[in-house]
Amino acid sequence: MFAVLELEAPMTEAIRIEKLTKSYGKERGVIDLDLVVEAGEVFGYLGPNGAGKTTTIRTLLDLIRPTSGRCWIFGLDCQEQPIEVHKKVGYVPGELALYPKLTGEQTARHFAALRGGVDMGWMRELADRLDFDLKRPAKAYSSGNKRKLGLILALMSRPDLLLLDEASAGLDPLVTQNFYKILEEMKAAGSTIFFSSHNLPEVERISDRVGIIREGRLVAVEGVGDLKAKALRRIEIQFHRPVPAAAFEGLPGVQDVKARGRRLTFTVRGSIDSIFKAAAQHTVNNVISHEPSLEEVFLTFYDGGTQDAS
Repeated sequence: MFAVLELEAPMTEAIRIEKLTKSYGKERGVIDLDLVVEAGEVFGYLGPNGAGKTTTIRTLLDLIRPTSGRCWIFGLDCQEQPIEVHKKVGYVPGELALYPKLTGEQTARHFAALRGGVDMGWMRELADRLDFDLKRPAKAYSSGNKRKLGLILALMSRPDLLLLDEASAGLDPLVTQNFYKILEEMKAAGSTIFFSSHNLPEVERISDRVGIIREGRLVAVEGVGDLKAKALRRIEIQFHRPVPAAAFEGLPGVQDVKARGRRLTFTVRGSIDSIFKAAAQHTVNNVISHEPSLEEVFLTFYDGGTQDAS
């Protein structure tokens, strides 16, 4: 008789964080952080310096220990199984320490050996696509070239999870576009990408979901489109005849209504269903909706308009 193999269900969670807190004495790190990142998604982690982004990433890698709480990568406990975790992760730190006398290729070979070997042809392809000279010593590299080398070291093993801490900082626009294409290819191949960034257009372009962290607390985790739908948008309606502002004042989510001749302008948060119903009572010539950028969404969480995470 043949033995029946019981296959494990595929791991759907790349990252799980539960009640994670890290304090530095009087200084704040992160507070009661709960987060799940699904396998195969691109997750943008957004917040200013000091918000807790790097603390989160370094705790996932067991480079620092949490004050309380737990975290897992692909079901592996980050504090109890760090070696197994590191085998699955490629990491680009905010500041990369290099051996100054080693060339880029020597550095890559060194880190490849630590991983038990990688495809060096893929490593050289990465260097070519990122316009990086592998033959120069690390001490001769500019900050931008050091960033490129950090990306090569993280990407060359084709890891299951990429942890990128401000990874595109210092890259020129053409290299940045090539970097995005590489990330798209990595995602298509099944990799999960978790990256912190100050670059709001970058987050908006490549993320499936976004987490916004403020003063150590996660205040929102949603798809980019869902976040933008909740933000204030500016709407202008052009009518056939003048319509008084009172016709729209008091509608749900509507603020700052101004009537100028046949033109009515206002801001709205949330559903616009009631606006269209009110507008349908009149003859409408044109409707212009100014969709919020991710930057405008982000500012609602940092300029006194903070919403609770859902």
